[in-house]
Amino acid sequence: MNITRSTESSTVVKSTTLGNVYVMTHSFFSDVVKIGCTVEDPQEYAKSLSAKTIGEYSVAFSLQCDNPCKIKKQLKEHLSAKKYTHEFYQVSAEIATKILKRESLKIPILST
Repeated sequence: MNITRSTESSTVVKSTTLGNVYVMTHSFFSDVVKIGCTVEDPQEYAKSLSAKTIGEYSVAFSLQCDNPCKIKKQLKEHLSAKKYTHEFYQVSAEIATKILKRESLKIPILST
């Protein structure tokens, strides 16, 4: 969605993307979570990922918000010491969820 606002001297275009930040688990890894963002429904996204791999992904927690990639980046900064590879972190889903909920207090969330 683009929001255009005109002023006397210029026109400002602000890009806002509605999406979801998620914490997913995988059936083969008990101590590793996948953290990412998507504009899709997280449950449907987990199903599509599961269809492409061995094992099953499941959503431990998701948060609908504006600019989900910014929130994901903040969450990953908190977990940088726990990075396993790419979007995977060696941390429990409970800890990742707590940090995501804490970060959500700082960033506006859309109510469903």
